[in-house]
Amino acid sequence: MLLLTVVGLSSQAQDKAKMQDYQSRLSSLFIRVAEAPTDNERYLASEEAVQLLAEALDEEDSEEWKWSLPQYVSVLTSPDKLFRIFTWAVVRDNGEFECFGAVQFYNEKEEVYEHLLLNDKSEEIMNREESVLAADQWLGAVYQDLIQTTTSSHTYYTLLGWNGVDNLTERKIIEPVYIRNGVPQFGAPLFRRMRNQRRVVLEYSNDAVVNLRYETQTVEEVERKREKVKGTNRYQTVEIKKEHKETMIIFDEVEPQIPGMEGLFQYYVPSGTELAYAFVDGKWELRNGAQGRLTDKKLNKDFEPLSKEAPAYKF
Repeated sequence: MLLLTVVGLSSQAQDKAKMQDYQSRLSSLFIRVAEAPTDNERYLASEEAVQLLAEALDEEDSEEWKWSLPQYVSVLTSPDKLFRIFTWAVVRDNGEFECFGAVQFYNEKEEVYEHLLLNDKSEEIMNREESVLAADQWLGAVYQDLIQTTTSSHTYYTLLGWNGVDNLTERKIIEPVYIRNGVPQFGAPLFRRMRNQRRVVLEYSNDAVVNLRYETQTVEEVERKREKVKGTNRYQTVEIKKEHKETMIIFDEVEPQIPGMEGLFQYYVPSGTELAYAFVDGKWELRNGAQGRLTDKKLNKDFEPLSKEAPAYKF
C-alpha cells in the first residue's frame, strides 16, 4: 500500500514537472512570436507554439493546469471550468494581423475534455455578423474577457475580443460560443430582436480608440406615474427615480466620420454614443444611450468618462 501511494505521488509530481516544462517552452515561443525581427521567425515560433500547446492539452488533467504565460497570449477560463480558450496574434511587417489559438472544452456526451485548434478565416467570411462558425472557420480575435451565462437549455460563453487587422482598421468582437453536439460553435442567436445576428463586429479606423468592456454599473431608471393633485380633482404626471446595479457589455457605437463613406471602415470612428447589452431572460438585450462610467459613478449627466486605453494585447 505504501509503495502504491509513493508511486502515485511520484506520478503526480512528474505530471506537474511536465506541465511546467510545457509552460516554460511556450513562454519562450510566445516572446519570439511578439519580438522576433522577421515575419518568417514570428510565424515559425507561432507554428511551434500551436504544436506544443496541442501536445500539452493532450496531457491527462491538463484542464486543471493554471497557465502563466506572457501578455502576448490570452488565456481565459470559464467560471464553470468547462471551457478554456487560448488566443494570440502574429503581426506581419506590413502591419497585418493573423490570429491563432486553441479551445479546450468538456464534451458532456463523451465525458472527456477535448481541444481544437483555431484557424483564422477572417478574410474569407462574408456575413461576419450572421455566420455560425466552427473552430476551423474562425473569425480571428485575441479575447480579453469571457462572460458565462446560463439559460434553461444551454450554457453560453460570450467572448469580447480584438483584432489589429492592418494599418487601416481594427476590430472589436462580441462572440457568443456554446457547445453543440460535443463541439464548440462560434456565434449564437443571443441578441434580442436581431433574428439573424450571431455576433457583433465593430470595425473602425486604426487611429480611433473604441471601448468594449463588461462591468457593473449603477443604472438610474425613471418611472412615470399619474397621481391626483392634493385638494383638487386634477391629475398630474410625476417622475420617480430608481437606481439599481446591473452588469452590462458596454461599447462605443461607430459610424463613418465622413458622409458617404459607409462600408469603408478606415473612416469609422466612435459616434459619441455608448451602447450596452444586458443579459435578460436568456438574451443580450440592447440598451440604447447607455453611458459607461467608473464603477463608483452613476449613469447620469454628472459623470467622469472612463479613459480610453489601447487593448492589452496591442503590440
